[in-house]
Amino acid sequence: MKIKIPNSGSKWFLPMHFSIMAIIFGFVLWSNAAHGFDENGDRFCLAQNIYFEAGNQPFAGKFAVANVTLNRVNDEQFPDTVCDVVYQAAAYKTSWKGTTIPKRGMCQFSWYCDGKVDEPKDSVTWIESIRIADMALESSNFDITGGALWYHANYVHPYWADHLTYVIQIEAHLFYK
Repeated sequence: MKIKIPNSGSKWFLPMHFSIMAIIFGFVLWSNAAHGFDENGDRFCLAQNIYFEAGNQPFAGKFAVANVTLNRVNDEQFPDTVCDVVYQAAAYKTSWKGTTIPKRGMCQFSWYCDGKVDEPKDSVTWIESIRIADMALESSNFDITGGALWYHANYVHPYWADHLTYVIQIEAHLFYK
């Protein structure tokens, strides 16, 4: 028996396509619910950190930022989850809107408390950041920073850099243990 797929001139074209769209839409809803997608999960938080800390750098610079973030998760000096590491702040304040926000200059990663909106604007860089976050989370034993826990841009010299062991420079960041 030969199955004939209706063409756009057929009376069955629209009903068939609406049915297929409903099935796909239902599957998408079911699959997201089944997997419990959390926009503030490890993948999202790591991708945010990559995007805002190294979005202007090539792959190696982005992957190195991911490595430091994951190294901190595995170190006793820092929180135990990616999101807690990324959003770690020494002090908070109440904004004019009444919400609690981190104090400027009091965060582990500067973008989190710079007072700007933390929503990616460049979709290409954001998608690349998500892909690199996935790679880093899947291969957490591959560390191009040599176990570094800290870094800074090569155009600044923070006070703490003299008290740590320099490891390597990758793109625009210098890494330390």
